[in-house]
Amino acid sequence: MSTDDSPLAAPSTSPDSRTPLPTGLSKDARRRVLWGSFIGNFVEWFDYAVYGYLASTIAAAFFPDSDKRTALLATFAVFAISFFVRPLGGFVWGHIGDRIGRRTALSISILIMSGATFCIALIPSYSLIGMGAPIILLVIRVIQGFSAAGEYAGASAFLVEYAPAHRRGMYAAVVPASTAAGLLLGSLLAAVLSVVLNAQQMAEWGWRLPFLLAAPMGLIGRYIRTKLEDTPVFRELALEDKVDHAPVKDMFTRHWASLVLAVGAVLLNAVGFYVILSYMPTYLSTELGFSATESFAATTIALVTYIGFIFLTGLASDRFGRKRVLITASVLFTLLTVPAFMLLDVGNFGVILLVEIFLGGMLTLNDGTLPSFLAELFPTRIRYSGFAVSFNLANALFGGTAPFVATLLIGALHTKLAPAWYLVAAALISLAAVLCAKETSRKPLAQ
Repeated sequence: MSTDDSPLAAPSTSPDSRTPLPTGLSKDARRRVLWGSFIGNFVEWFDYAVYGYLASTIAAAFFPDSDKRTALLATFAVFAISFFVRPLGGFVWGHIGDRIGRRTALSISILIMSGATFCIALIPSYSLIGMGAPIILLVIRVIQGFSAAGEYAGASAFLVEYAPAHRRGMYAAVVPASTAAGLLLGSLLAAVLSVVLNAQQMAEWGWRLPFLLAAPMGLIGRYIRTKLEDTPVFRELALEDKVDHAPVKDMFTRHWASLVLAVGAVLLNAVGFYVILSYMPTYLSTELGFSATESFAATTIALVTYIGFIFLTGLASDRFGRKRVLITASVLFTLLTVPAFMLLDVGNFGVILLVEIFLGGMLTLNDGTLPSFLAELFPTRIRYSGFAVSFNLANALFGGTAPFVATLLIGALHTKLAPAWYLVAAALISLAAVLCAKETSRKPLAQ
C-alpha cells in the first residue's frame, strides 16, 4: 500500500468530492487524526469488555444475595440499562457535532466517559454499603452510556470527512478496529488476572484494577483531540455559514427514511458484536463449562485476527461497494450461525477457537463496512446526528441488551442455541434494510 493510500494519508484534493482535503497534511498531523479517532472508542470498548468478561465476578460483588443466574442477569441488566440513555446522548452529541464541530463533541465526551469508567473501580461493594453499591454502579453506567453515545459516530464521521473518496472505507475501518483493540486489551487483562489472582483476590479487589486505567488513557485522548483541526467539509460549511442550526429536526423531517434504514442496518452489528465479542467468554464458561482461562484465551486470540479482518473488510468495501459486503455478512450469518454454535458444544478448545475466529470474520464484514456506510448515508449538515442517533438507538434496543436477552432466552427456552437464533433474526432484518438502501461508496459526500 502506498503512503497516499494509507488510512490517514490524504492527498491534497479529492478527485470526486465537492470540498478540498487539507493540503500537505504532515505525517504528525495524520498520526494525531488517527489516534484522536482511535483512542476514544478504545477506552469505551475496553470498559465494556472488562465489564462483560468479568461479569460473574462483578455480579458477586454487587448482587451477592442472589443465585448465580439471577445475579448474572442483574449484572447484564445494569449493562443494558446504561444503553437506554445512549439515544439521548446521540441527540446531544450529534447536535454539538453538527452545530459546533466534530472536534468539540469528541473532546468533551472522552473526558466524561473515561472519568466515569475510572469511578467504577472506586465503588464500595455490597457488603459495605448494601443496596447503595448497585445503585451507584447503575448511575455511573448511565453516565458512561450518555458520554459514549457520540464516540463511534463522531470518530467515523471525522475519518470519512478527512478521507479521499476511494479510501473512505479503509479510513473508517480504524474505528471498529479501535473497538476490537479495546476488547482485546480487556480480554488480555481479564485472562491475566484470572491466572495471577485467586478467586478471593479477584472478588475483593482484582476486578477493579482494569477500570483504573481509564483515567490516564482518557486524558491522553483528550490532549490529542484538542490538537486537531475540525474536518475540511465541516470547516467549509462553517465558513459559508451553512451549518445546520437544527440538525435533529432536519434529520426527522427530511431524512427519516435514511434514519430507518440505518437503524435496520446496524441491528446485526449491535447484536453480533456483543454476543460474539463481549458475551462469548461468559457463555463458554457459564453454559458450556469451560474454565475462565480457556474462555478468555479463545476470545483474545480471536480478537487479534478480528482486527486484521477489519482492515481487509474496509479495503473490500472500497473495491466492491458497501452494499455487497453488508449483504454478504447478513447472508452468512443467516445460514451459518446455528451450525457454528452447535460446534461450540464439542468441548474441544481448538474447535472453539476456530469457531470464534470464523464468527468474528463474518462479523467484520458488517463491522468494518458499517462506519463508512452510515457516514455516507447522511449529508454533512446532519451526518453526526444521523449516525449517532441511528447507531445508538439500535444498540440501546438490541446491542446492550444482547447479553441479557441471550442469558434469558437460554433459561426460558432451555436451549444453548438461543443466542444463535437471536443472531439469525438480527441478520435477516439487517439484510432487508441494506437491500433497500442505495450504494454510497465512491460518491461525493452530500452537503
